[in-house]
Amino acid sequence: MPGALNAARYRSLLDSLQEAVWLVDAHGLTVLEANEAAQQLLGLSSDQLVGRRIESLCVTPEDLLFWSEVAGGACEGVHTETLMRHADGHTLWVDRRARRLPADDAHPLGSALWVVSMRDLSAQRRGEEEREALLVDLRSTLESTADGILVTDLAGRLRNFNQRFATLWGIPEDLLQQRDDAAVQAWMRRSVPDGVAYAARLAALLDAPLLQSSDVIQLLDGRVLERVSLPQWSRQRPVGRVFSFRDLSDQLAASQRIEELSHTDMLTGLPNRRALSQRVEYARAIAKREASGFAMLFVDLDRFKQINDTLGHAFGDRVLREVAQRLRDCLREVDTVAKLSGDEFALLIHEADARGAEHTARRVLEAMGRPFSFDTLSFTVTASIGIALFPVDGESLDELASSAERAMQGVKDSGRAGFRFHQPRKDVDLLARMRLDHAMRQALLEERFRLHYQPQLDLASGQVIGAEALIRWQDPLRGEVSPGEFIPVAEESGFIVAIGDWVLHEAVTQAVSWWQQGRRMPVAVNVSALQFQQAQFVDRVRQVLQSAGLPPELLELELTESILLRDADEALRRLQALAELGVCLSIDDFGTGYSSLAYLKRFPIQRLKIDRSFVQGLPADASDAGIVRAVAQVGRALALQVIAEGVESEAQRAFLQEAGCHEYQGYLFSPALDAAAFEARVWGAERPVIRLIRGGGS
Repeated sequence: MPGALNAARYRSLLDSLQEAVWLVDAHGLTVLEANEAAQQLLGLSSDQLVGRRIESLCVTPEDLLFWSEVAGGACEGVHTETLMRHADGHTLWVDRRARRLPADDAHPLGSALWVVSMRDLSAQRRGEEEREALLVDLRSTLESTADGILVTDLAGRLRNFNQRFATLWGIPEDLLQQRDDAAVQAWMRRSVPDGVAYAARLAALLDAPLLQSSDVIQLLDGRVLERVSLPQWSRQRPVGRVFSFRDLSDQLAASQRIEELSHTDMLTGLPNRRALSQRVEYARAIAKREASGFAMLFVDLDRFKQINDTLGHAFGDRVLREVAQRLRDCLREVDTVAKLSGDEFALLIHEADARGAEHTARRVLEAMGRPFSFDTLSFTVTASIGIALFPVDGESLDELASSAERAMQGVKDSGRAGFRFHQPRKDVDLLARMRLDHAMRQALLEERFRLHYQPQLDLASGQVIGAEALIRWQDPLRGEVSPGEFIPVAEESGFIVAIGDWVLHEAVTQAVSWWQQGRRMPVAVNVSALQFQQAQFVDRVRQVLQSAGLPPELLELELTESILLRDADEALRRLQALAELGVCLSIDDFGTGYSSLAYLKRFPIQRLKIDRSFVQGLPADASDAGIVRAVAQVGRALALQVIAEGVESEAQRAFLQEAGCHEYQGYLFSPALDAAAFEARVWGAERPVIRLIRGGGS
């Protein structure tokens, strides 16, 4: 013991130390003294520690070896981190210092005494282990993302990256591991067509540490990357920048493919109806600017069905390709020939009056009058032609095509193989529309409208996962009135808003009725452009849902592409508000309008519906097949559900499933039915309730 200090003062001094301290007899390896900190560290009292063999407190083989060497006099001291055993059995990490007390004349036993001090590192070790686990999780997350991630400091120096980043840019791994910032940035500049512009854009980002940005980068190999840049924050200040890179090549290729397919007839290579619509709009603009006109010829092949039935569709396709070429040869370069459907063509003749249209019609009849020769077979195919003039017979493609088709039908009725101009009956048509509009308003007041529901099925499982609500009208005088007849008149008069509101209310009421019976059946409702544009539309949807008590995920709103593109910013605000309500949003008749990945990425859309016009020709029609596959590819790229309507055959259903679509509806399973018939068809009298419901849970 220290000679100058009495035992009490020595004890007090030892206990005042914050570190755990004890004296160990090197010969017997027993504890001679232990302060209060040592007792608290190990959970042992002084009586339990003093006289205790030091090996009983050791945990690691290294510690046992150390004290064995101390006993043998072969060790001078140690400073290390090690494990100790607590009285309750758990181990704890400590920072340990052990040294031998020197011997002198006053303390001849000093060389046999060792002083040991320890500091508890358990909390520090746990924090380090938690940080290490967090870093492992972060690295795992970084590597599992589909995007390439690059993290830099404020000066643009590399701090972190994932393997996807290296793969997207084709950067060698050794170059990244060297953390040579200049070499990596030089590689990226060399990977783009305009390295100077790329470097300038990057410098602008680094000069504005708070800036958030998104742009598109074209690589030399043709791929397109989307780059999103966000500031990285720490303790409420920017400390760097996070770049994410996503390969858009497949999405853009799918979009371009859809664009091509949606404007081209695959059999003949001619423009299709959608392309013709754009060219009619262009012709309208020129005609109005120059106070001129143009003509549309509707060409229908006579008795073409006999060729298909007798010689087969493959032979018929050869005939159609030859017809397409003959029609091209009849026109000037500025004119357009388009294929509308199976054996129907439309000719757009710029700056043509009645005389010019007649001249073209005679050229077509002359060209079609020449014999067709395939293999050893020669035959003649005649055509019936209807002519409509802008603007007297219509201003839009639909109006002009309808007028020209009626004129063509007159040729058919008169014996075929000729042409005829459309004879306007505008006064009669206007009066008929007025009467129909009045009858519609009476039908709503007198509750003559009703809803039918067409089942929607999962292609993989065959289970019913939803229903589309479709309006029906039984008029006492007119009989069953087709929606295709009265909906356009309702849209023209504005009465479609009242009809749409009624449909929404009735569909939600029916969905609630099923839900209260334990049947979660999502119901899809079509929304017209005028209805969607109403200032209170979102509030109306909210009110109907709340009043009925329907879970919002059981309501789906189907909107056409034209609605969303009319005022994209306002449409985005309304769609986001509807999405916040929890309703499902889908694009109806996808591909018939102005299909664009741009709005699909912006809008909170969950489903794409393939129009029946693309399904009818499946699986034989190459154009329809290509469009369906492309839409399915877009759906996969954007994680959207894809449903096809108008499915009438097992061959169509099988093709849709193989193409990657998710759902379908059509006469193959069931037409639209009233609620009672729907329940009988879907659930039956004794069948269990279907539980696999899209987006609704159990």
